[in-house]
Amino acid sequence: MAKLLDIVKPGVVTGEDVQKIFAYAKANNFAIPAVNCVGSDSVNAVLETAARVKAPVIIQFSNGGAAFYAGKGIKPTSGARPDVLGAIAGAKHVHTLAKEYGVPVILHTDHAAKKICFHGSMAYLKRVKNTLQKLVVHYSLLTCLTYLKSQWKKTWQSAVNTLLVWTN
Repeated sequence: MAKLLDIVKPGVVTGEDVQKIFAYAKANNFAIPAVNCVGSDSVNAVLETAARVKAPVIIQFSNGGAAFYAGKGIKPTSGARPDVLGAIAGAKHVHTLAKEYGVPVILHTDHAAKKICFHGSMAYLKRVKNTLQKLVVHYSLLTCLTYLKSQWKKTWQSAVNTLLVWTN
C-alpha cells in the first residue's frame, strides 16, 4: 500500500481523495471492501484488518447499525434520534482512529434515508455549529446536501448553501 499512501494520506478520506482511491483500485485490479459496522468493536476490527493487509476500506453505518452503535436502550434527552446519534458517534470514532491505524478509510451511510441524513446534518449542525468548519465531512453528507438542494431549492437554498460553504 506504500504506493497508495503516496497518493492519499491515512485517515478518513473525502472528495477527490476518494476518487483517487477508486482509480488506484481499478488500476491495480482490486475491490475495496465495504463493511457494515454496529459498534466500536466492529470498527476496530475493520481498521485492524485493513492495517494488517495494507488496504483501504469503506466503513458503513446503516440506520439500524447506527442506532445499535448508540445503544438499543438509549432514550436521548436531547430529542435527537438514536440512529443519528449513533452515526455521529461512529463517524467520530472512525475519524479519531483511522489515521492512527495508518489506513485510508471511506465513510459511507449504507442505504441511509436522505431524510435521516438531513435530520442528522441539522441536529449535528445545531450542536457543533462553532466547530463544524474544522471537521471533515464525509462524502455521504455532501450527497445528502446535493439531494436537498435539488428537492427543496427555494425553501432550503440558504441553509444548504451555508452547509456547503462550511463543508468546503
